[in-house]
Amino acid sequence: MVVRRIALLVVFASTLAGAGGARSEPRAVIELFTSQGCSACPAADRLLGELAHDASVITMSLPIDYWDYIGWQDTLALPENSKRQWAYAHALGERGVSTPQAIINGGIQVLGSDRSAIERAIEQSRESDNEPALPVLISVVDDQIKVAMANGKTSRAGEIWLCSMSKAVPVVISRGENRGKTITYHNVVRQWRRLGAWTGAAGMWTVPVEDVESDGVDELVVMVQAGSANTPGSILGAAMTPLRQIIP
Repeated sequence: MVVRRIALLVVFASTLAGAGGARSEPRAVIELFTSQGCSACPAADRLLGELAHDASVITMSLPIDYWDYIGWQDTLALPENSKRQWAYAHALGERGVSTPQAIINGGIQVLGSDRSAIERAIEQSRESDNEPALPVLISVVDDQIKVAMANGKTSRAGEIWLCSMSKAVPVVISRGENRGKTITYHNVVRQWRRLGAWTGAAGMWTVPVEDVESDGVDELVVMVQAGSANTPGSILGAAMTPLRQIIP
């Protein structure tokens, strides 16, 4: 049974590669917690848009909802994003949360608008062997999202997440601290889907495209993260791919 499973994984990985699948071992996953109601956030949103052009990193914008009370309801916010930020705060020993906040590789927090701090955090993560080095394969084949991973070299247990994202979303803000501004948000997470537990064993997962194709979704990210949703740890591996391949 084990031999057959490994053989199937090899065939599956070959299929993904042949279908334009993405294999990624990025030097960093950058999660930006932001809000349309936060006057300090537009600078961080612009920076994330610039960093999104760097193929060596995976950037994710996670709009939160706890700024809504000041007069503008964030049109992209997800309660799951706010819960995730609070979970990071508890895991990192912080008493509260703030925006704009960037979390690097699941373990280092910095000001989301500080490019130098983000770069230092990436280097710090690499020096401490906490970069996302676990190979992850993801592709879209025949209206199916296919994910594959071989046996991992880490013994840390965790979870596998599929995030559907919108590459660029312009928003006209008419109230609140950013009133009158049009801000473009990049790589906006629109849905979190737990694929399963990560135990270090090889595995394959399949999700129908129709389950995630909504709200302008055009990109996908798979993350393997140590810990759990309530106690998130280091990002062990990640990969990103377009939802639909662009054919010239």
